[in-house]
Amino acid sequence: MAVRTKVNSGARKRLFALLATVIGSSVVILDGSIVNLALPKIAAEWHASYADLQWITDAYLLSLSALILLGGSLGDILGRKKVYLVGLIGFGVTSMLCAIAPNITMLILARIFQGVFGALLVPGALAIINTNFVSSARSQAIGRWTAWSSIAVVLAPFLGGWILGVTSWRWIFFINIPLIIACFLLALSSISETKDDNPRRIDVLGALLVSLALAGITYGLIEGPAQQWSSLTIASLVLGVIASMCFLLYESRSRDPMVELALFKSKNFVGANLMTFMMYGALGGFIFALVIYLQTHMHYSPFAAGLSLRPISGLLMLFAGKVGRLSAQYGPRLFMTAGPLFAAAGIALLFFLRPGDSYIAGVLPGVLLFGVGMALLVSPLTTTVMASVSKDDSGIDSGINNAISRVASLIVVALLGLLGATHAYEFAMALCAVLAATAGVISYVMIENVYGQKRNRKLSD
Repeated sequence: MAVRTKVNSGARKRLFALLATVIGSSVVILDGSIVNLALPKIAAEWHASYADLQWITDAYLLSLSALILLGGSLGDILGRKKVYLVGLIGFGVTSMLCAIAPNITMLILARIFQGVFGALLVPGALAIINTNFVSSARSQAIGRWTAWSSIAVVLAPFLGGWILGVTSWRWIFFINIPLIIACFLLALSSISETKDDNPRRIDVLGALLVSLALAGITYGLIEGPAQQWSSLTIASLVLGVIASMCFLLYESRSRDPMVELALFKSKNFVGANLMTFMMYGALGGFIFALVIYLQTHMHYSPFAAGLSLRPISGLLMLFAGKVGRLSAQYGPRLFMTAGPLFAAAGIALLFFLRPGDSYIAGVLPGVLLFGVGMALLVSPLTTTVMASVSKDDSGIDSGINNAISRVASLIVVALLGLLGATHAYEFAMALCAVLAATAGVISYVMIENVYGQKRNRKLSD
């Protein structure tokens, strides 16, 4: 009886730890996408330009992307639980600052700091799962985390639409507070502290270089069209590119790099991260452009715009976990190839959406195809990335993959204004469809069926 009680207690603790990682990372994901629905209301209240709206989204993605590598590294060095708890506290405080911002400048500034603390949460979540679960349970835990967290991406428009329909846009930030408190209490009691067996130094210079690189590129892409490609915006782009090259050169020579370039010797790691860039760039640009278009051209309310994307969350909820189990049995390549191609087809259909089209005929077919693609993709992708490196590198591995997905969204959203606000929707759908299709091709060419190979060896033995 005592043994059974101990086993049940351990299982309950692991479940609570998993819930803590899901809630923490989901809040970060929600704030990366839920704000999109509020942009028309914010623009009306403060008379904001299209570039201002891009900055509200990209200010958050910029700091999140720039520091997510450092966040993963800090967890490996200082302790994954400790860094995760600090991230939760900081994210809660900065969410409050966003909610009470008196003008657009202060909102953008608060969003930058919100992204800083978000950078401690997302890589920390996967690293905690990788180190708090035994190997036999780890794949299932990652699959559950992936499925539940991915639902947050597409649940965000629905939740945000409901909030915006009944109250002020400021409540999309206030809603974070109770979630953060619940997550903190769960994490404090259920997560076991772990850190790297071979402690490294904190790569401050690497973090500064990657921050400068992303800031320069983002500023140039967003402000370039608005300023008719002034010398300042061109110089910003050049500075960003130079800083990127300096970052790679420094990391290749550093004794304790923030990005361990040796990880890229793994074909699956390289392939999975390349397709992550393409697919999550497509996802970020697609959601950003579609929810604005539905409100400004199709005259949907914020709630209706959010509700229109709910089939994606339903498909993820129903099938992501099952796909994760199938990919562990048969290998990830089929799912990671088919998923992006289905998503690309869905985005391409929505290119032809015009004012006056019905939801059933104009919006739903594309949304359903996109949802099927995401359900096939998310779990195999995450498991492939985490399985491609050693356990001690789990924090920085997760950091690299999450940084790539955030950088992709950051850059694609910044690109959407290149042809002007008038053509932003059509340009977004065309660009995102091409990116998603390219992700499928990359997966087919580069991803190896390591899980299927292990299964075949076991059967032959």
